Amino acid sequence: MKKLHYIICFIIFNLLWLLLSQLLDMRVLPSPITVCLSYKKAFGAGILMHAAASAFRTAAGIFSALIIGSVIGLLMGYNRSVNRILSPIVYLSYPVPKLALLPIVMLFFGIDDLSKIIMIVLIIVFQLIVSIRDAAVSVPKESYDLLVSLKAASFDKVRHITVPAVLPAVFSTLRVSAGTAISVLMVAETFGTDRGLGFYIIDSWMRADYVQMYFGILILSLIGFVIFITLDFMEYKICRWKN
Repeated sequence: MKKLHYIICFIIFNLLWLLLSQLLDMRVLPSPITVCLSYKKAFGAGILMHAAASAFRTAAGIFSALIIGSVIGLLMGYNRSVNRILSPIVYLSYPVPKLALLPIVMLFFGIDDLSKIIMIVLIIVFQLIVSIRDAAVSVPKESYDLLVSLKAASFDKVRHITVPAVLPAVFSTLRVSAGTAISVLMVAETFGTDRGLGFYIIDSWMRADYVQMYFGILILSLIGFVIFITLDFMEYKICRWKN
């Protein structure tokens, strides 16, 4: 049923796009048919290489942020002393506009993949830390009673109670922040690089090749869609008790 919904939404979106392009009749808004039929030119221009670079940066950034955010978030949620020490740091860092840090990140870490990955980490990690900490704190103390009676170690309590309890919050946060991360990646890929869909889209725009610009946007959107579907699938498989 969900697949059918995706197909219907895809058809409606493209019909609206086609209708708007016909009504406006402007070069800056080609029809979806024209854009899709330009795939040969896009492949010849190396869009697969650009897509692979963006996909790698996005996946590496999300995975790195997940590791860092999970460790810090669980420590803050499970240990009050750690929470008291780190909370002010997190709260002061969270509101800082991450795009404003792009020049600083590029100065310290160069213009290659590392700086793009770090930008994605900065976008996601603070949201993960706060979500995981809040989810860990909200676990009822009674949930640990059985393991306490069995004299289980702290690691076992975290593994069997805390981690399963925070997983839904992790997936929800990743879904919300993944779209923002891709947007930031596009901006980051317009500076000091010749690889990535952000570079491809802006380069096409600068050359007034609007068909290829839209094709690049479609591929970038497809990467975001794949990330969302992957997160849904992982949550379904891992959080079977929730289903």
